[in-house]
Amino acid sequence: MGKPTGFMEFDLKDRDYGPVIERVQHYNEFVIPLPPDELIKQSARCMDCGIPYCHQGCPVDNIIPDWNDLVYRSEFKKAAEVLHSTNNFPEFTGRICPAPCQEACTLNIDDKPVAIKTIECAIIDRAWDEDWVKPEINLIKTRKSIAVIGSGPAGMACAQQLARAGHTVKLYEKNNKIGGLLRYGIPDFKMEKHLIDRRVEQMTAEGVTMETGINVGGDVKVNELMKGFDAVVLTGGAETPRELPVPGRNADGIELAMDFLSQQNRRVSHEEINCTKEILANDKDVIVIGGGDTGSDCVGTSFRHGAKSVTQLEILPQPPEKVEKGITWPDWPMKLRTSSSHEEGAIRDWSVTTKKFEVEDGKVVSLIIKRVDWAQNNDGSVDLIEVEGTEEKLPTDLVLLAMGFVHPTHQGMVADLGVVLDDRGNVKANTIEYQTSMPGVFCAGDMRRGQSLVVWAIREGRQCAHAVDKFLMSRSNLPR
Repeated sequence: MGKPTGFMEFDLKDRDYGPVIERVQHYNEFVIPLPPDELIKQSARCMDCGIPYCHQGCPVDNIIPDWNDLVYRSEFKKAAEVLHSTNNFPEFTGRICPAPCQEACTLNIDDKPVAIKTIECAIIDRAWDEDWVKPEINLIKTRKSIAVIGSGPAGMACAQQLARAGHTVKLYEKNNKIGGLLRYGIPDFKMEKHLIDRRVEQMTAEGVTMETGINVGGDVKVNELMKGFDAVVLTGGAETPRELPVPGRNADGIELAMDFLSQQNRRVSHEEINCTKEILANDKDVIVIGGGDTGSDCVGTSFRHGAKSVTQLEILPQPPEKVEKGITWPDWPMKLRTSSSHEEGAIRDWSVTTKKFEVEDGKVVSLIIKRVDWAQNNDGSVDLIEVEGTEEKLPTDLVLLAMGFVHPTHQGMVADLGVVLDDRGNVKANTIEYQTSMPGVFCAGDMRRGQSLVVWAIREGRQCAHAVDKFLMSRSNLPR
């Protein structure tokens, strides 16, 4: 795969970012692609591994060594075909996936993995530029119809696969445009939305009907909708945010991260915001509570608004900058990850909990935090212990709660269907049949597995499509 001695001849070189002073002035992508000759060198670094652990790391089972080898040989069109054989939307994962494949790469033993994510993105961007990406239209129709409810990456992948199997597919979305949190949660500076639009055009040409602005379970009763379809797939995501029930929580200026991010994405796309108040960070001291990707997105968006300062708080301890590869590899390690948004000037703090918000005239003016320790018990459980005498006051004008999501929204569609939920409040379905407790109703993505990655959503959407196809036709040629 690649050049047998390439990993010894070429050092790791990855994409760079545009200057901070420039990129915070706009909402466009700012990653600088590698030039073609450098991309070939990076592909050449892929070793002829006895066991390519990148396969283990990739949720969609990308055939990574094969397309690395094809890029090394400048056979980009074939590389795109191999890439598409396992991943419907590699331009999404090539931009926003955290790349567990790279953590599993054999060369990552000494922190110099193959630049898999960069190569993947270059392949698909080249494929679009060269007009190699075409609709895959099945002229043989099955006369079976499926409703896919929720148009995030799981719903999009599931709908596309089912249409390619010859079924009649309607994809329902409560917002005005297709994409779910890809469109309304991921900032444009990480993934511009024209990337979704061109996939929507492809899917429409393949026979998927898009029904936007329809809240199934609200505008349309799900039981009535089901009467017109042979199967229904629930891919509505995990939209119930984790809350922070401390004194002062209801003050003005304390907002949910997704409200903040979705408003900004609508501004960029010139959509009507339709809210009682706009959430803006300009000239404010912003505190983001939650250290994950959503919190990082709030950081970058706040800087683009013109925030005076941005501080990100995390209740967990600060991870190590380097990990012991003999213990962690090829699994996903807990280590310090610094995003491009953090590099734009954020202050980060760990092992702190918020005790209360201080409020004046109905508006938040500061929050009281306290240091915590994490103590491991003999049975493996962990206790959070507040450290006495460590209270601090942090002045603020805007607090963004980015502590993740606990489960799907139950009110409406899920409650009306009465499907069985798991212990965490997600819709219960296994990863073979993907069928809920109600026959003919399936579920995939974050609505089934809980808050997760885009790459996992695509995998589940593809596998669910296989299961639905098999349920309707007794067999399926769709890949899992």
